[in-house]
This record gives sequence, structure tokens and C-alpha cells, in this order.
Amino acid sequence: MDTFVSMWVVFKYIFLGLFQGFTEPIPISSSGHLVLLQHVMGMDLEGLSFEVLVNFGSLIAVLIIYRQDIMRLLQNGVGYVFTQKKEGKSDFQFIFYLVIATIPAGVIGILFEDQIAETFSAPEMIGITLIITGIALWIIRNIKGHKGEANITVKEAIIIGLAQAVALIPGISRSGSTIVAAMLLGLKQDTALRFSFLLYIPVSLGTLLLSIEDIINDPNIDVLWIPYVLAFLASVIATYFSLKWFMNIMAKGNLKYFTYYCIVVGIIAIILL
Repeated sequence: MDTFVSMWVVFKYIFLGLFQGFTEPIPISSSGHLVLLQHVMGMDLEGLSFEVLVNFGSLIAVLIIYRQDIMRLLQNGVGYVFTQKKEGKSDFQFIFYLVIATIPAGVIGILFEDQIAETFSAPEMIGITLIITGIALWIIRNIKGHKGEANITVKEAIIIGLAQAVALIPGISRSGSTIVAAMLLGLKQDTALRFSFLLYIPVSLGTLLLSIEDIINDPNIDVLWIPYVLAFLASVIATYFSLKWFMNIMAKGNLKYFTYYCIVVGIIAIILL
């Protein structure tokens, strides 16, 4: 019996790691789906470290996929500070805009994240916010945009940052909200996508750093470290392939399918859960 229970626990965490990793990059709200999944399956995650670790897994996947952009930004952007070479200015500005866009979610998250999660954690509320996400994606489904990285302004970075802060509400997709905001501001699809996921990096790193003490003091870490590690690895793999798939969907302009999905799941959550 103990062996069966142990295998079930391991399977549960691997499944949730895969699920979170797959839903993290695509605009359907991984946090909202995780809450709904636990509600449907009667799951109650032991320990506070799980979500932090699987999000860290997603971060690793994002770093791998965008490694060339990150290296270019660091080399040219940081180099510009010391050399003032003209070719590095746009990369330096892009880093600056990412920093600006990180601030709203960082401040609001530190001050109000627990209250937001508690207020909007009911399945009915997540259903409503999923429908809002779907409607927002429908609005931008045919927008192409014309602005590249060099055309982003401080004002636009702040607006995208505020959109990311709104995604602290479960059911509001982080990638969806930032991409919607960016494309409504006229950014091209590839620029909006790149800005959104490079913006994920400082937010995820900040969450990890702020949660180190919780992970160290997690009373279940000695018992659950194997499921945690397997969930982390599952999240890395699932996020990598999910983000690659989403990049292809963005290139083909098929965001409408996420609209249909979010609205259907939102209605189900409101009516049945």
C-alpha cells in the first residue's frame, strides 16, 4: 500500500509538472488551470515549493530557446555602457524597457499576490477570467503590427508591464496579457512574443529568489524531493516543446483557437465546478 501511495505521489507531481510546463508558455493561464485541475481531481499539493520549482523549470526552457537573443542583448547592451558604440544602443534600450516593464508586476506581486490569489481562486472566478483572456485574444487575432524592437518606448514598456501585473489574477494568462498589450500597441508578432518571454525571465528569477527561504523551510522537502525534482524536469521538457509549438502558431496567426478554448473551459468552470 505504501508503495502504491508513493508511486501515486510521484506520478501526480510528474503529471502536474508536465501540465504546468505545457500551459505556461501558451495564453491559457497555467495558474488558473492548475487550480482547476486540483479542484477536479481532488488534489491538494503538499508543500509550498512545487509551483516555484516548476516555474523555474519553465524559466530554464525559456532561457534555452532564447539563449541567442539573451547573449546578444548582454554582449551589445552591457557593452554599450562601456563603449557607447552606436550598434549597441538599441539592445541597451531593449534591456532598459524590460526592466521598466518588470516593475509593475514585481511591486504588485510583493504587496498583494496572496490577497489576489485568495480572492480569485474560486473556480467560478477563474472561469470568468479565462473568458476575459479568450476575448482579449480574439481582439488581436488578425493584428499584424509594424513596430520592431527599436520602436518600443518607455510608455509602451510600462503598459506591457501593467498587463503582466494583471496576469497575477489566476485565469489571466501572463503570456496572453503581455502579447495582447504589445500587439494592441502596434508591435509585430515576433517582437511581441520575444518581449513577452524575455520579460518572463526577471519575473521568474525574482519569484525564485524571494521563495528560497520557503523552499529551504518547506517541511515536506525531505519526503517530496524526488517528486519535486521529477516535476521540475517534466516542466523543463514540456515548456520547451510547448513554447516551440506556440511560436509556430503565432507565426501562422492561429490565436483564435486559444480564444475558443479559453471561452469553453471558462464556461465549464462557471457552470460545472
